[in-house]
Amino acid sequence: MDSDFKKKVLEIVSKIPKGQVMTYGEVAKGAGNVKASRAVGAIMRQNYNPDVPCHRVVASGGKVGGYNMGVENKINILKQEGVSINLTK
Repeated sequence: MDSDFKKKVLEIVSKIPKGQVMTYGEVAKGAGNVKASRAVGAIMRQNYNPDVPCHRVVASGGKVGGYNMGVENKINILKQEGVSINLTK
């Protein structure tokens, strides 16, 4: 994985405000590779830096997506931050 791409991804994600989310695809596009949403997911899976709120990166189509600390934790953190979660989608 390109380290410049990884740096861009981590920078973008670190700037997602509390209460807001971006999709893996949006992050990939912002980092310069619209087709690299899976790579963004891989970067997020390896992130344990609390300054990079990877829980704020979600799947497209209203799905929550994975989280290295468990999907239930991701959902709980997002709800605490004021993000509306609809698990019926």
